[in-house]
Amino acid sequence: MSSAQSMTFAEAVRDGLAEALAADEGVLCYGLGVTDPKGVFGTTLELEERFGKERVFDMPTSENAMTGIAIGAALDGMRPIMCHQRLDFFLLALDQLVNNAAKWHYMFGEQASIPLTIRLIVGRGWGQGPSHSQNLQAWFAHVPGLKVLAPSTPSDAKGLLLSAVFDDNPVIFLEHRWLHNVRGEVPAGDFRVPIGKACRLREGDDVTIVSFSHMTVEALHAVPTLEAHGISCDVIDLRSLRPVDYGAVFESVERTGRLLALDTGYGEVSMAGEIVARVSMERFGSLKTAPRRLALPPVPTPTSPALTRVFYPRAEDIVREVGKLAGIPIATEEIASQREHPHDVPGDWFTGPF
Repeated sequence: MSSAQSMTFAEAVRDGLAEALAADEGVLCYGLGVTDPKGVFGTTLELEERFGKERVFDMPTSENAMTGIAIGAALDGMRPIMCHQRLDFFLLALDQLVNNAAKWHYMFGEQASIPLTIRLIVGRGWGQGPSHSQNLQAWFAHVPGLKVLAPSTPSDAKGLLLSAVFDDNPVIFLEHRWLHNVRGEVPAGDFRVPIGKACRLREGDDVTIVSFSHMTVEALHAVPTLEAHGISCDVIDLRSLRPVDYGAVFESVERTGRLLALDTGYGEVSMAGEIVARVSMERFGSLKTAPRRLALPPVPTPTSPALTRVFYPRAEDIVREVGKLAGIPIATEEIASQREHPHDVPGDWFTGPF
């Protein structure tokens, strides 16, 4: 049994990167800011000193070309890890990702694989607006040949990252920047979490809440208020957005008969929408009422505090939606008033670096 220690989400990512680099000399870690003093939100600090400049290095501001280089390296037997400080920056490389990395194994008769991991930072904070805070996970999950992961806890951050690096398929690894300073117990050593396996974080019989990434944290914040009103929630953290563990979702809905799907991205054509659709198609008879989803409105992510204050769903919004599912109106002023810190940061533990 591996020992565990308390560390932040960012430290867990760094620990996972170090384990991967130590385990296989074919693992590379590179990207914009990987070797700068901030180390991509602290996730790559000291890796260059430990593993050398040939395996851990910065890259030119040429995302599409450098993704092509990663694909070539993967075809040659290496396991590259590309790091991007914003998902938005990586959009320049979608051609290489979608038309090469995702399709290669299929187009060439399964004779070659692309073991490539791409780390993308998502989410808002401190005035990061329309071009620096997008959550476009549904884009990636839509593409056959890609695996998409979105951990919520430090333990899953390390375990899923190691599984991604040593998977023979291209994997998109999404890190919400509001999670980097979340702290939790993380197993030591080569610890891996299976891809495509959801996790039940709370058990309940009244409502199923399906979430991932930072919305899982908001769901957990909402649970005590809901319990005080006699509503017990089954909180399912997907962890993996492609493949999705529909078995875990269906089993929960069969017990509760009510579903709320949460999403950090836009509601239309979203992961939350897909969860609602699949449950409606395959477990319609188990539903006691129409399922609901909670996500962003279909407009670009704002910068102004006056707009962000009401743009992003929080715990109080989850409480309100679950109350509608259960037929119990619940006042949410109290849970909202407990948030003393500015609304554009998650809590007192959030200190940057940007």
